[in-house]
Amino acid sequence: MTEWQQRPLDRVYPVVFIDAINVKVRDGQVTNRPIYVAIGVTLAGERDILGLWAGDGGEGAKFWLSVLTEVKNRGVQDVCILVCDGLRGLPDAIAAVWEQTVVQTCIIHLIRNTFRYASRADWDRMSKDLRPVYTAPSDAAAEARFDDFAEVWGTKYPAIVRLWRNAWSEFIPFLAYDVEIRRVICSTNAIESLNARYRRAVRARGHFPTEQAAIKCLYLATRALDPTGRGRARWAARWKPALNAFAITFEGRITH
Repeated sequence: MTEWQQRPLDRVYPVVFIDAINVKVRDGQVTNRPIYVAIGVTLAGERDILGLWAGDGGEGAKFWLSVLTEVKNRGVQDVCILVCDGLRGLPDAIAAVWEQTVVQTCIIHLIRNTFRYASRADWDRMSKDLRPVYTAPSDAAAEARFDDFAEVWGTKYPAIVRLWRNAWSEFIPFLAYDVEIRRVICSTNAIESLNARYRRAVRARGHFPTEQAAIKCLYLATRALDPTGRGRARWAARWKPALNAFAITFEGRITH
């Protein structure tokens, strides 16, 4: 496991997703602890799981600086877009390690968090009203569409309006990209299939004696993923239009 966690990585990743899965660790008493996973999309369009790190839920810039510095020291010189779900301290750490990297709020998580505040009876209509915001052709158009959304839903669900306003500066970079790049950022297949595998592995164990035992469990689940490589090949076949869009948008940076 140590060898895998310290292995050399690619020089450039067009996109890196950082996500978390909560595990139960028995440390005197059973508590929830986040294990963070970084998933890179390679220049070949393949999913590359860069590593696993244990946190305590109160991570700040210092924690993320150590994680990202470790990733950089393993050979990663550039990341075009890093997608995360509002992790405190992460944007500051990214700026210190890869100053050109764009921090992008995970659109899927933002939409899911929206529905947590809404009655299920309103989900369909709210989804229809929200779609013009994240499919808008520009940030000005998105702001106008969100004003329309807030006018309809703001009185009933003020927390949803606040959620989007607070995430707005990390949301709007998404709107400047070609549709092919938007699809990569919004594609949850690679992340969701990994998380589903992780959740099954964690449920089978219940709780863990130590953080290291939890990481080892997730490591074994990681190594068991897609043993034939067919899933990666299918995903890579849809990658070429996105790679062309990345090469144009991030000119001079998409190199082996």
